[in-house]
Amino acid sequence: MAWEESTAWLRGGGNEKLYQNLLDEATDAPVRNARRKKVVRPDEMPWEMSRQGLLKHLINEQMNTRIETVDVYMQLIPPGSRSGKHRHLAEECIYVLEGAGYDIHQDCDVEITDQFIWTPQEETQRFDWEAGDYIYIPPNTIHQHFNANPERPVRLISSTARIFRQMGLNTLEQMEDAPEYDPNVVLTEEVVRQYMRGKAAVS
Repeated sequence: MAWEESTAWLRGGGNEKLYQNLLDEATDAPVRNARRKKVVRPDEMPWEMSRQGLLKHLINEQMNTRIETVDVYMQLIPPGSRSGKHRHLAEECIYVLEGAGYDIHQDCDVEITDQFIWTPQEETQRFDWEAGDYIYIPPNTIHQHFNANPERPVRLISSTARIFRQMGLNTLEQMEDAPEYDPNVVLTEEVVRQYMRGKAAVS
């Protein structure tokens, strides 16, 4: 009978307003969104000297903007240099703003049980690109960007969906750092210009 398991499901005395919180959040959304930015100026876009390279964040969940679904950054690769090497579950879309170079991609076999197990395949693929091109990074692909020009910088716009991380699938793994990575460097306009000219910056 339906009540036979009542000794189990009737247990517990905690009370929470979890559903009401969802209603409140939906009701408050217009006011909350009115305080979030629809326009982000360049001086509001933070720099980051990251293990993946020199980044200028255009849209990020932590920047209090209206966008809910994607994170976008501009990546700068100095002359003749390269990005870090990483992999993640989310696919990535990259637009080449400036420069020319190539990507190295390495697919992974993925086993999903109680955990993700990523096994890199032996084969790697090279994809050449130049300004105006669009680069697609498939899910679970190890990838790295290379600037093929020893005299000119590369600028890329990278976009990834937040949904994977929000679902608990933040499988971002850094496998190699960008050559410029230095956690002590503070990026400013002049420091970035030095990198773009192929000169080492001074922190």
